[in-house]
Amino acid sequence: MMINKFKALGALLLVLLASGCATHKQQPYDYAEFKAARPASILVLPPMNSSSEVIAPYGMLAQATLPLAESGYYVIPVSLAAETFKQNGLANAADIHEVPVKKLHDIFGADAALYINITDYGTSYKVVQSDTVVAADAKLVDLRSGKTLWQGSASASSAEQRQNQNNGLLGMLISAVVNQIISTTTDASYKMASVTSNRLLRAGSTNGLLYGPRSPQYQKD
Repeated sequence: MMINKFKALGALLLVLLASGCATHKQQPYDYAEFKAARPASILVLPPMNSSSEVIAPYGMLAQATLPLAESGYYVIPVSLAAETFKQNGLANAADIHEVPVKKLHDIFGADAALYINITDYGTSYKVVQSDTVVAADAKLVDLRSGKTLWQGSASASSAEQRQNQNNGLLGMLISAVVNQIISTTTDASYKMASVTSNRLLRAGSTNGLLYGPRSPQYQKD
């Protein structure tokens, strides 16, 4: 009798574990629109900033070009885009994001535009630890049709690189203060922005961007 109860409980646990795994399994991204459009050039728009750090857009924008270029895309030079927007009276990211896609295509001739929204950026002190976090969402929009080709999100934290050391409460407090001072003076957020940008914009990751025509992996993904 007792054995049967244990068997039933074991079966129930297996079912719950299986359903839990199924619930958290990441669904494959639908690349139908992306593969139909196959953009070769990308215009990176100034990022929207939903964080409390005013320098966040500059740090994120500076890191966005490299992973896209290494993924096989021609990226419109950021300085050229900024000057063009300025000449047209657009200096605010919110206003630039509202520019019609046809207008962006007419001005820059790019196949697609990348819209980035920064959701977290900076270093925070939390009792016994100091973490630097950068997180962002992005979407790639076809400037010829206005269709969204891809969208995703990524984040990076200094906590990922910290080894779990048991130095006692005092040691943890001192370490947290020291880490925060170092993070602030060395702009650790800029480094985390690089990690986040690579995770978000480098082709080849799960549900990430597809490779561009300048990559040897083009149309193999």
